[in-house]
This record gives sequence, structure tokens and C-alpha cells, in this order.
Amino acid sequence: MPRMANDSDVAQARILLSALNDHIARISGLLEKAERRSPAKYGPQEWPAGMRIIARRERPHPGAQLRLTDHNGWRITCFATNTRGIGWTLATLEVRHRQRARAEDRIRCLKDTGLRNLPFHSYHANRVWLEVVAMAADLITWTQTLAFDEHHPARKWEPKRFRFRLLTVAGRIIRTGRRRRLRLPRDWPWNHLINTGWNRLRTA
Repeated sequence: MPRMANDSDVAQARILLSALNDHIARISGLLEKAERRSPAKYGPQEWPAGMRIIARRERPHPGAQLRLTDHNGWRITCFATNTRGIGWTLATLEVRHRQRARAEDRIRCLKDTGLRNLPFHSYHANRVWLEVVAMAADLITWTQTLAFDEHHPARKWEPKRFRFRLLTVAGRIIRTGRRRRLRLPRDWPWNHLINTGWNRLRTA
């Protein structure tokens, strides 16, 4: 992705943010075009048409650990958007972005499902990997949604806990009396959840 041009542009962005009362600024004009490289290997080389980069500065919340990039006690965060139209001011776009904080929880779950590292050198191979990770995350989410009612704690478990308690158990599917049965270890403490989820998924 394109990066900030140089230190002077970063300083210019900080001055621009300091001059605003609402601490929000558009810094799209401060981004330079990336060096031209092979699109087949490195993917898209330019920002999409109509994309805007909006920066916001704020004081870190009490107890937060300061970062090396925090300037004079201010933390600057950026996001990209192509939303345009009447009523979509910088402040409105920034509020909408902050209201999507739950997306960070999904990103953390995706990292636990395989998004933390990209295993290939090729851009297209990693693109396929991301599709597989997204499908795995969707399967886990839909399994939790369909297998348990809305008030059950298992519906909100993150992937690590869900895998350990319900997916990694050494069970077997056997056929007896013309019926398929799921055989589980007798001493597994979450057998009742597996039975509940299995029965609900079969009838969903």
C-alpha cells in the first residue's frame, strides 16, 4: 500500500490536525504514489479512485500504553473510505468508523483462524489463503449461531476456545442399526454442548 511521503509530510499532517478544533483532517493529498512494481506479484499499486484518507487525533485513554508514534501525547489514527455524498462530512464519517469497533473483535478472531501470517510469497496465493480463512471463520460463526440459542455462552466463544472444547475432541461417527451415531469420550466435560449442537444442526 502507498506510504506517507516523508517526514516533512508527516509533520505537515500534524500541523493540520493541530489547527482543527474537531481534530479530524483529510490527508489524502499527502500520500505519494507507490513505486511501480509487478501487479501480478505485489497486487494493486495505487489507491482506488475516489478513496479518501481521514486522520483523527485523540488523547489515549487513561491507562493506555504510549507508543513511539504518539506525538506530544496525541495518538493519530487513520482510515480509508470512498463514501461520498450530501451529509457525509469528515466528522460523520469518523463517528461511523468508531461505531464499527466490533469489527476489531472479528479481526482478532480471523487472526486466530489463520489470518495472523500469510504463508506464501505470491500475492495471488495469499489471496486464496485469505478466502479460505474467511470461509473457515464463517463456518465457525454460523455453527455457533445455528447450534446454540442466543443466550448460550458458547455462542460468543472465540475460535480458540470453541476449537478446544468442541472441535478437537476425539469423536467418531459410526453406523449401527441403519443409523449414524456420534461416539464421544465419556469423560469429556463438554459432551452435552456437542450433543445439543449436533442435534440442532441436524434439524436446522
